[in-house]
Amino acid sequence: MTILAWCIAWLLDIFIGDPHHWPHPVRWIGNLINVMQRVIRRYCHSDAALRVGGGVMWLVVVGGTWSVTWGVLALAQAIHPWLGWLVEVWIIFTVLAGRSLANAARDVERPLRAGALSASREKLSWIVGRDTSQLQPEQINRAVVETVAENTVDGIIAPLFFLLLGGAPLAMAYKAVNTLDSMVGYKHEKYRAIGMVSARLDDVANYLPARLSWLLLSAAAWICRHDYSRALRIGWRDRYNHSSPNCAWAEATVAGALGIRLGGPNDYFGERVEKPWIGDAQRAIAVDDISRTIRLMWVASTLALVLFIIVRWLLVGAD
Repeated sequence: MTILAWCIAWLLDIFIGDPHHWPHPVRWIGNLINVMQRVIRRYCHSDAALRVGGGVMWLVVVGGTWSVTWGVLALAQAIHPWLGWLVEVWIIFTVLAGRSLANAARDVERPLRAGALSASREKLSWIVGRDTSQLQPEQINRAVVETVAENTVDGIIAPLFFLLLGGAPLAMAYKAVNTLDSMVGYKHEKYRAIGMVSARLDDVANYLPARLSWLLLSAAAWICRHDYSRALRIGWRDRYNHSSPNCAWAEATVAGALGIRLGGPNDYFGERVEKPWIGDAQRAIAVDDISRTIRLMWVASTLALVLFIIVRWLLVGAD
């Protein structure tokens, strides 16, 4: 029944995604983070105090998320096994973000194809932290490809990995770790101290999933008839061409598969951030690379699901 729950939740994510009017645990986690930020900033003013407060926030948010998820599952199971199974499916469905990621990328791609540059920039600003107001089409394409590649790890491969390790409660706890990083894990002055613990522990959580993404995206490149050998080579060569120890693994693999160059300088919160280039510019990046990257994301994440199902089957057997 556990493996069936994984598959049903996976299909729900593919066909339904994350309807905005539906309640979603990640939004609740985000609300908790905002409340805790306000409380911590009210009482903590030095960098040292903010770092401690940020650590407490991490423990409360992640620990609370795991505990509540475990408690809800246990209560539902006690009421009726089928109710427990349905709740498990719903929780797994909510930790997967493949359809939402693809839809967000398409929302940027459509106006870009139509020549509506301002609309494309606005849609892009919803999914990236960089300043999008002056970006040109090539820069927009690059930002979307980078976002899809990076979030293939955060939004699908890593949640499935923690689902394998500790079931739905640990997968939801990972989403709390990732949400903390996305909200406060910046090097900008406003977040550098309070978000330090969140940023570093997100790096720890994504260490193995990011490296798995190198192999999974390379296999996906082979299935999609891209250059899988170059994906493997560039993915390994440029794996550390990023301030994060994890982000470049997926981005470099996609860049290698498509023969394009990612990375480079960008503006964040009004500050110019110089980033190394990732990949080789064998050709100019194009709007069609957004669709190609989405396809690689779906194939790689499907391979991840199959891989983790096989591992669970070998370790636990059919259930």
